[in-house]
Amino acid sequence: MEHQVFHDLSLKSSQLFQMDHLFQTSSYSIIFETKNISGKLRFQENPKQLIRIKANGEMDAFECPAAQVRRKCELLGDWFQNRNINMPIYGAVVLAFPKQLVELAPKKTKIFFPSQLPSFIRTFPQEKKPLGNLKSIAQELAAHHQPYIPEPICQAYDIPRDDILTGVKCQKCVTLGMKKIKRSWACGKCGHHDQYAHIPTIIEWYLVVGENMTNKDCRNFLHVDMKTATRILQSMELLGTGGKRNRTYQIDFKRYLQKSTKFDCIED
Repeated sequence: MEHQVFHDLSLKSSQLFQMDHLFQTSSYSIIFETKNISGKLRFQENPKQLIRIKANGEMDAFECPAAQVRRKCELLGDWFQNRNINMPIYGAVVLAFPKQLVELAPKKTKIFFPSQLPSFIRTFPQEKKPLGNLKSIAQELAAHHQPYIPEPICQAYDIPRDDILTGVKCQKCVTLGMKKIKRSWACGKCGHHDQYAHIPTIIEWYLVVGENMTNKDCRNFLHVDMKTATRILQSMELLGTGGKRNRTYQIDFKRYLQKSTKFDCIED
């Protein structure tokens, strides 16, 4: 059976959505949502949650992957419809390790371990007349892939900002707390110097903490003074909004992912 497999494919329909794995043929699509969560798992329907029970009896709640994959099927269907592509779309949840124990499975979504996927795929009949051109569909999917930037971790999981470790990370020994020196940063542990060390640290802040950085946020996270923070924020060509006193900065992740850009050095 001729097919194409896409990993971490992100598309824009009514909203941006990301698929862990998309199995695409000329007759149907299958979206696989992969989860690696240890413990006993309960797929609760009302409300739709995934409950994980650890060995010590502690319980955690997660967004239901069955509901996630169903929503992604709807969004992919809308994306196809806008391009006059009409074919059935199926979804399934894949548990990464066979030792994961499912106490309560979802009613409407199938769950598999990786070794079971080939047998599952073979249950789908191949249409005598293809519903679309696989090569054209695959090219269209690849052409419209765009970087998927998840919600900042602190916002998504309600983690207090004060719980996050701060300081510029040394890319050589991964120690936090590089010191700002003239036109560079210096690691107190390994002695490494890096004039661009602040860039990945700033990017990490947007991925972990929030979407809008203030001068104070920059000072606290990089351990620098106001003047240095201002120069850093201005040098990175971030998107600025607001007046001088309440100015916030946003990052355009697409620009950082599409090309590697060197910035002017920051002088003390």
